[in-house]
This record gives sequence, C-alpha cells and structure tokens, in this order.
Amino acid sequence: MSAPELLSLVLALRPLSAPPAERPLPAWWGGAAHRLALAALQQADPALAAQTHDQPGLRPLSASSLLGRMPQRRPDPAVAYALRLTGLTERVSAALLQSIQPGGLLAPGQPVELDYLPFQVEAAHTAPEEHPWAGSASYQALTGQHLLGGEPGRKIRLRFSSPTGFHSAEKHQPFPLPELVFGSLLERWNSFAPLAFPAEARRYALECLAVSHYRLRTRSTPVKEGGLRVGCIGEVTYTALTYDRYWLGILHTLAAYAFYSGVGISTGMGFGQAVRIEPEAPRSEEESAE
Repeated sequence: MSAPELLSLVLALRPLSAPPAERPLPAWWGGAAHRLALAALQQADPALAAQTHDQPGLRPLSASSLLGRMPQRRPDPAVAYALRLTGLTERVSAALLQSIQPGGLLAPGQPVELDYLPFQVEAAHTAPEEHPWAGSASYQALTGQHLLGGEPGRKIRLRFSSPTGFHSAEKHQPFPLPELVFGSLLERWNSFAPLAFPAEARRYALECLAVSHYRLRTRSTPVKEGGLRVGCIGEVTYTALTYDRYWLGILHTLAAYAFYSGVGISTGMGFGQAVRIEPEAPRSEEESAE
C-alpha cells in the first residue's frame, strides 16, 4: 500500500523526567523538532534525509514546536505534550510512516530527545479522528474538492496557530497580506505537487482579495544569536472583491493545503502552522453592535 502524498503525523510525548532546575529550557522547540524529523528520515531513508538537509530553498516537510502548556516553562512528567510533523511528498510521508512502525525511531514506546531532554512517544496519530491536527490527503483530492467541486465561496478564512511571518521587499512582514499568504502557498504547491498552478494566482490574490476581518496578535519568538522573530497568530478572513470561479478555486485549494505545508518562513522550524476553517456566518446588526 502506497503512502499518501500529504501526511500530518502527531506524536503524543511524555517527559521521562523533569530537567534540572538550573538548566534553561528552550523558549521555542521548533529547531529540536526539525532535528527529530531529519533523524526519522535518516533512519528510514538515508538518501532522502541527505537530500532534504542539503537542498536549497523549500523542503518537503514541516514541524511544529512542542504543543501543550508548560507549567512554569518546565515539562511536567505528569502531562502529555504533542509534536506535529508533516510530509509534502509521498517519499517523505512514507519515511515518516515507517518511523512509527515497531522498531522505528518514533514508534510508540520509543524514547526520543528534544534539545537533549528525554521524552517517550506514547502514541502516533495519523487520522483526524485521533487528533485534530492529524490527517492525510493527496494533491489530486485537494484539487478535486476545492477547484473542481462546486462553486467556491468568496470568503477564505485561515487560522494561524504558530507565529507566521514573511520576507517581502527585503523586509520582515508579520501581517498576512493576501498576496504573501497565497504566494507562499503557491510556491510550495508548485515545488512539490505533480501539477503546478499558474503564477497568476498570486496576482489574483494581490488585486482581487481583501482582508475583511481579522483577530490577530503579534508573537515574538527567540531565535539564534539572541534575536527575535515577530509573527502573527490568530484568524483572518479574505474576501474576493472580484468573483472568478477558477482563481477562487485555486485559492481555496491552496488554503486547504496550508494544513500540511504551513505558511510563510521557517515552517520546518515550527513557524507558520495554519489551517483553513469555515467562514463565520454573518452577524445581525444587534450582534455587531455588542
């Protein structure tokens, strides 16, 4: 049985011990998650791991930071945490699935390290009924559902669950402007999908989409060498000012793809975790006035 082209794997992790009180913990676990993902690829497919590590530009995987509330910023052995890894090609997804089989690096019961701290894998989830951030799909299925199936709506709503930012005009941009969000998704799709979308999709997002509603806040995350990376988290709704079934179908497809690919910069390090959600129903005048 072949692996899915798109896979979201969620690991349930439990700390094996509390770290020494004097040892500072990372404020962000994305780098540790990325190293764990590469180690899993190395065990399952060494050539793929080397290619993924060395290739310039976009990589066919993403990783989250450690998910779960940190009591006093220290992992609690009594609490389960989660870590999410995604594959954007069949080969990467196959390697991740192999890693959770008995004897694999990420198999339930296996000890793993994140930033040299010991955890144990308690479960590996690959289906949405097991965990809301788990799942699998194909590029063809996403295209069939959102581009070829029915009339796409004017509104596209995304939730950014980890800090999301972009490189634009040689500057860092933390606000999810339509052309940056869908330009990022289009670049990833065209890098890994078997059938590319036209580059003009980004132009449609630039000229014909507007931000119609948002609930966003900034989040600063420490990075290497004492720097900070500023991104946004929260929800944003985009509305088409000019309706075009074809271009909107592409943008809805890309919005669904965000669940696997992430959005913006450093998605392999935990940034840009995103999911498409249904637009809110219009509120009455009384509700709007509250």
